[in-house]
Amino acid sequence: MPSSPISVPAGYAPAFAIGFAASSGGDLSIVEPSRPLPVTSVQPPASSPLTGTVQAQTTAGPFIPAAARPVFLTLAGLWQGNVIIARSTDGGATLQPLTLAGEPWASFTSNACEAVWEEYEAGAALYLIADVTSGSLQYRLSQ
Repeated sequence: MPSSPISVPAGYAPAFAIGFAASSGGDLSIVEPSRPLPVTSVQPPASSPLTGTVQAQTTAGPFIPAAARPVFLTLAGLWQGNVIIARSTDGGATLQPLTLAGEPWASFTSNACEAVWEEYEAGAALYLIADVTSGSLQYRLSQ
């Protein structure tokens, strides 16, 4: 490692280093060429966006999300009704509405554009269940 001279009048220089917990015990590991900062590569989406227009009751899917990336839902149009996002781990045979602390999650009665889920289980799929009572709803589920 090259040396760095210390200039007068200070006679000292503060040293800084970046480190990370290298073990489950939380021991500090200083980042250096032989021990780089651990990072995770983001993979491209696992499937194309799920899009469509509905004017009645519809179940659309599956949308297979890429792991560890937010899933966004966009709802647009002049419509009335209810839209929920459901999750399945058995190929769509069983659809479970998303919840948070036991309360409904990803349930909409108006236009929206927001992150609704992040998936970490291989093989899980998302479905959009729309019950449009009037008007026309455009939807997009994507990453």
